[in-house]
Amino acid sequence: MEEKEVQIGRYKIKVLRDVCISAASCVAFSPAVFELDGESKAVIKDGATDEETNILLAAQSCPTGAIIITDAETGERVWPK
Repeated sequence: MEEKEVQIGRYKIKVLRDVCISAASCVAFSPAVFELDGESKAVIKDGATDEETNILLAAQSCPTGAIIITDAETGERVWPK
């Protein structure tokens, strides 16, 4: 499955499937945005929206750093630094 980058608010979010270990901490922090698919890998839900704080916490909670967040306006990486 192809990794897609999704923009939510000012963040562009991408999940690196080959790095995801199915910890589901992202789902715990932002269930409106993240879910586990049939392969137990984190994916971004279609039409997802949530507070930027929750999305950032979800990315920061990932034990493998599989969630990449970029500022859509500046192109700077927000997480991981």
